[in-house]
Amino acid sequence: MKTISNALIALFAAAALSPAQEDPAAAKAPYGFIRLANALAQGTGKVTLKIDGENISPDGYKLGDVTGGIRLKPGGHEVKIIREGIKEGVTTVNVALNDTTILIPFAEKIPASDTEPARWEIRILRLKQQQPETGLSGTFVSVSQTPEIQVEIREPGGLWNPVIVKRLAVAQAPLLYPRGYVPLRSGGKNLEPVPVSEQGNYVVLLYDDEAGQLQTVNFRDFKFLSAD
Repeated sequence: MKTISNALIALFAAAALSPAQEDPAAAKAPYGFIRLANALAQGTGKVTLKIDGENISPDGYKLGDVTGGIRLKPGGHEVKIIREGIKEGVTTVNVALNDTTILIPFAEKIPASDTEPARWEIRILRLKQQQPETGLSGTFVSVSQTPEIQVEIREPGGLWNPVIVKRLAVAQAPLLYPRGYVPLRSGGKNLEPVPVSEQGNYVVLLYDDEAGQLQTVNFRDFKFLSAD
């Protein structure tokens, strides 16, 4: 299976922002950014992210972590995502000026062959930015093993609106709350609500935890997503 790519711009996440994002002068410098949203449940220990051979965080990343922007010069950069007990994932990211690419590592089960047993390997879903966003919307992205997931979004009046999210694809849906927490559910189970405070696009990543249960992590994006 080849590496899958899509798109995104600078996002608002719980993780600390990079120095380029904190410093207005640095933000005007000729850089682009990479961010990691870790959805890799298979393997053991924390995830290691290496860019051009450099270990970005010696402490590693746990399941559900979303990083701040990692500042890089425009151009091609080799990215490796490593976790013990599973074959590493490698891709090249073409970083563009003032753009942010989100990398979502997940695992794909590879059937047994004549030479190798069945195994899990790391794959990397890439998200890149699209047209500017207006209003309040949600972008749903799934790397769950379930081929298709129905997520329901609650309106302020109490109605639940469904959105179908296919694996390794994105789906767009309006968020009708002007502010506060937007409730989500799937299959009768409540998911992590989406905190909205102002206009923009809010990303909801769906993934499986170590027990195979559906989980979500969400963060803010200023532009739409689309699948290649």
